[in-house]
Amino acid sequence: MSQINTNVQSLIGQRVLNANNKSLGLSLERLSTGLRINRGADDPAGLIASENLRAEKTALNAAIKNAERAEQVVNIAEGGLTEISGLLNELEGLVTTTANTAGLSTEEKKANQLQIDSILQTIDRVAASTSFQGTRLLNGNFDYTTSNVSGEVDSFRVNGAKLGFGETIDVDVVVTQSAQVGGFYLDFGGGALNLGSADDRFVIEVAGVEGSRELSFASGTTLASVVDAINTFTDVTGVTATASANGTGIRLESSNLGSSEFVSLKVVDDGDIIGAGGISNFEDDDTNTAAAGATAFNANAAANGLTDKGQDVTATINGIQAVSRGETVSINTDFLNVEITLSDGAGTGGVANAQTLGRVEAFTISGGGADFQLAGQVDIAGKVSLGIGNVASRSIGRSVDDGTTYFLADLGGGKDLNVEDGDLTNAQKVVTSAIREVSSLRGRLGAFQQNIVGATIRSLGVAFENTTAAESAVRDADFAAETAELTRSQILVSSSTNVLGLANAQPQNVLSLLG
Repeated sequence: MSQINTNVQSLIGQRVLNANNKSLGLSLERLSTGLRINRGADDPAGLIASENLRAEKTALNAAIKNAERAEQVVNIAEGGLTEISGLLNELEGLVTTTANTAGLSTEEKKANQLQIDSILQTIDRVAASTSFQGTRLLNGNFDYTTSNVSGEVDSFRVNGAKLGFGETIDVDVVVTQSAQVGGFYLDFGGGALNLGSADDRFVIEVAGVEGSRELSFASGTTLASVVDAINTFTDVTGVTATASANGTGIRLESSNLGSSEFVSLKVVDDGDIIGAGGISNFEDDDTNTAAAGATAFNANAAANGLTDKGQDVTATINGIQAVSRGETVSINTDFLNVEITLSDGAGTGGVANAQTLGRVEAFTISGGGADFQLAGQVDIAGKVSLGIGNVASRSIGRSVDDGTTYFLADLGGGKDLNVEDGDLTNAQKVVTSAIREVSSLRGRLGAFQQNIVGATIRSLGVAFENTTAAESAVRDADFAAETAELTRSQILVSSSTNVLGLANAQPQNVLSLLG
């Protein structure tokens, strides 16, 4: 080489040294940060993917904390309900004890009433004070807001409903089969029993869901007297009797509607009854009309016993086939969980034909409920909604008797169901209803904790682990590879530095030409 103004070998050496220094710096940066991608220039596509995965990790971690917070909220609500359950059980004992009127003095009854009053006050206090960070949990604060309730709805409960921002849900029930009572029509052919002789007796056994009774009637007994005798034991049998409009027959029917209800009739002795038409079932679609083909009172079938079961209402709720029990229909889906009891007076046949076939615009849900965000994606699919009703004494224990609606608060002093001089039979029904309501609510909260919150936490935990692994695979540095690259870069930097020194020294050889 004889030129000195331009040292091409030096320029090559500088370029290679700079490249090796850059490679060495990159390896040092990756090893010091632990990341393969520290800026977009390192891997543009990888940076985008890793940032998206990081965002998902953050959302998943927040969702896990939300689920843990939801469990804490439910734990506090469960604690209050546990105390109320204990008080209701104590209330059940007081009502039963006070019913033993012959063995209690007036002072003891008053003392029991004082205990009941204090229990009701405590239930109201627990319902009003159970809270999470100042938010009341059992006073209806997390119940749903409803409107436009149809007259064909007797009662309802919204256990859960997912509502989007500003949205409402119209709950529509389409009835395809009416609920029915179980029962028979007894045609006696006249207004009184006409037996073979004055010594004969017409003996029947009437049974229902509550029990059975055997009744005996003499010739000439009016149908009105037969009806009164049967109804005397309605609380024992669960069967009611009414005289037919034409005055020649009797309707026997279960006290309530549904497939769990039945009426059983056995003719123990027909008394050689004269002019009677026999025993008829009701029409399948109308229990106001006796079906053709009566069974004679002296037939073997009557002697062995006839049974007729009631029928549950069949319906859909918002297009979902409902689970039914008597007049009550319910659905439990991810977006809607409701229970609706249709009104007895909705149909043309009263209790015997309770619901009009067709559509019932039940009510509208416009808000409320407790919403928990249990997924990383904030949308309606990632939200779980839970309804917690008011458990104060004025709101639980609903029971209807002869058109009068009672609640637990009606057991208070001076109320209709007080234990000093009130109706203890209905008082126990109200307490039993309240126990079932609170137990049902505790069961729903328990299922929410175990099957939703618990499963969600486990599922989110797995998703968080997998997302973290995916993000690590894209973004984290491989230390084995990077240390190998570091060693390579160090050697190359050292080598290129030496080579650059040689390249810079080479032009000095031209001095030898100057002598």
